[in-house]
Amino acid sequence: MTSAASKKPTIWSRNFICVLLANSLLVLSHNSVNTLVSTYATHLGAGPKIMGLLTGMFFGVALAMRPVAGPITTRIDKRKLMIFVYSLGCLVNIGYALFHNITAFVIFRFFNGIQYALVGSLCITIAGDSLPAEKMASGLGVFGIGSAATTAVAPSIGLWLKEFGTSIRDVDLGFTYVFLFGAISLGIAVIPSILLTPDKKSKEDLRDAGKWYTNIASKYAIAPSIVMMLLVMAYSLYNSYMVPFGAELGIDGIGVFFTVLACVLLCSRPLSGWLTDHFGLRKVLIPAMIIFAVSFVAVSGAKTLPSILVGAFIVAVGYGAANPAMQSMCMQCETPVRRAVASNTLYIGMDLGFFLGPLMGGFIKDFADYSDVIFVGCIPAVLALVLFLLCWPAYTKRIKAISDK
Repeated sequence: MTSAASKKPTIWSRNFICVLLANSLLVLSHNSVNTLVSTYATHLGAGPKIMGLLTGMFFGVALAMRPVAGPITTRIDKRKLMIFVYSLGCLVNIGYALFHNITAFVIFRFFNGIQYALVGSLCITIAGDSLPAEKMASGLGVFGIGSAATTAVAPSIGLWLKEFGTSIRDVDLGFTYVFLFGAISLGIAVIPSILLTPDKKSKEDLRDAGKWYTNIASKYAIAPSIVMMLLVMAYSLYNSYMVPFGAELGIDGIGVFFTVLACVLLCSRPLSGWLTDHFGLRKVLIPAMIIFAVSFVAVSGAKTLPSILVGAFIVAVGYGAANPAMQSMCMQCETPVRRAVASNTLYIGMDLGFFLGPLMGGFIKDFADYSDVIFVGCIPAVLALVLFLLCWPAYTKRIKAISDK
């Protein structure tokens, strides 16, 4: 008989499966709605700068909430917190569906930001806590499969629902259908959240967590989080501006870009995790970031749908390899008891990236076309590579210090 001690470690625990399902539904809702936010803002009468601000607004609100999100995630039962944030997200999307004006959109976008501030780092913390240490990168790569799969279909679903509602009555009904779909997806996600194992905190756990302000950010994860910020800042230009870029070129079916992107991510994310666990972060991240930077040149210079889809393949290979590797790097910068702090630091960087990317694109659009907006993404992508190389010695020193404890 094989003893319990000799069993191979597995990523497939109850909590990992539940958080994988909940996060996948979150991404399905988010990408069906957020891909159309810039289009929706324009429909409501917003100019380019306001459009960029509204597109990135809830990431800005999420960033402002991080000083609260980190301590909450560390101290409160993660199961109860999951149920709350998914219910809040459902209500926000119902609000989007019911009220079609800029004032209401700003209000619900604010509450959407509060939800996002809690849910992103919460999900990755639960996933990280559920994974064996030796399978962290590959487990997070698998965790990304759900996101990639739903990203493959979500933008197309959003675009189809918008066109379907418009064909029945008008554009307002089209957007209503999109927002209701987002609400239903998040409502269903409450179910796996309920099935999570309760995360009861003992007095010892709360004492080890330290003062609330020590759980806002980890100094060891700051540099990797800035690298992630730059990568996300660049990547957000695809999410926010590919639909108007396709319209500018007169290309129908631009939603296929997101389908190709996500289908390739289905392979590149778990493969990146496996390669990272076996060959190390550096050997994966350097070529991944170079490929990602090249993608902006390829996509911005494309003039036809087939050439844009080739660009989508390049994006997915580069970003799909870099994303789980950087997540693993941030999580490994801290001890297991402070992984929630590391993930909160990671999401501070991501929030900044998702806020600054669309905002930067909105300013560029004031004096250029959408191909230029996409092209500029290569600048933060290259800066991310440079910073990664600079912070690598400090990271290896930190990893050695943790292993020596």
